[in-house]
Amino acid sequence: MRAVGYQIPAPITDDASLVDIELPKPEPKGRDLLVEVKAISVNPVDTKVRRSVAPEAGQWRVLGWDAAGRVVATGANASLFRPGDDVFYSGALAPQGTNAEFHLVDERLVGRKPTSLGYAEAAALPLTAVTAWETLFDRLDVRKPVAGAEPAILIIGGAGGVGSIAVQLARQLTGLRVIATASRPETRDWALGLGAHYVVDHSRPLAAEVAALGIGAPSFVFSTTNTDQHLAEIAESIAPQGRFAVIDDPKSLDINPFKRKSVSVHWEFMFTRSMFETADMAAQGEHLNQLARLVDTGAIRTTLGETGGLINAANLKRAHALIESGKAKGKIVLEGF
Repeated sequence: MRAVGYQIPAPITDDASLVDIELPKPEPKGRDLLVEVKAISVNPVDTKVRRSVAPEAGQWRVLGWDAAGRVVATGANASLFRPGDDVFYSGALAPQGTNAEFHLVDERLVGRKPTSLGYAEAAALPLTAVTAWETLFDRLDVRKPVAGAEPAILIIGGAGGVGSIAVQLARQLTGLRVIATASRPETRDWALGLGAHYVVDHSRPLAAEVAALGIGAPSFVFSTTNTDQHLAEIAESIAPQGRFAVIDDPKSLDINPFKRKSVSVHWEFMFTRSMFETADMAAQGEHLNQLARLVDTGAIRTTLGETGGLINAANLKRAHALIESGKAKGKIVLEGF
């Protein structure tokens, strides 16, 4: 089967950073689904792994987590899907990812593709949607009010992949006022179009930007990017007894400034459930099925920002470079081989 992989971690400008290759077609076992990949999207985790994780000597590492496609075979213990079902998912931290014609994934991590979306539009959603869903409802527990605080959430990086779906979920499924951050006219318009009540500029001091809205200190802050740069401003702007969640990889995270406000700090890593095969691992498939229903009713829209062409090394290199530039808006999707 055709795939894109690498053998040596390298900058995206290196010829060997991503290469078109041929690999054997995998065979499903246990609760595996074998999915014919129709479309994939690219996430920051792809670029982080490519730069830092080496495969075993002589082996190829195939990146990619988001996928939309069609089930072509199932393992002996799989019962949730059948060959011919259209699905979407973000998978697990496995050595062989979705940048390939065929991919194995545990059925518990899979949702039925929204019927109203094509493969490319659906592929934009899974990883970011699961991350946003778990952050909002499993970690921050945003449906539980913070006593006396403004029922609002500040989403830092509101036009990025995770931010784009978090804005929509918060607007559609909660009564919170949604404050997104963006620093360019096009990303500001994007966040407003997704349902943000307000957009503030994260290139300026955030605490002053939020205070200028005149609505009070937000109960919740969800930081998707550049957390270390904004940490002091977050601590200043969040309400006493508020809840703060982070998903990026700051070099350090000094949470001492949150002590005086008794702010709780929550990490979100969407691969935790699959990595440790937690008892509630199937929650990720359930989240995706709920998301599909919201999409099909028109409550949530795809966060596809750019279509990057066919799934091959050249196009994936361009997608990685754009993500590393920090200028991506929404999700970058590739479709077909």
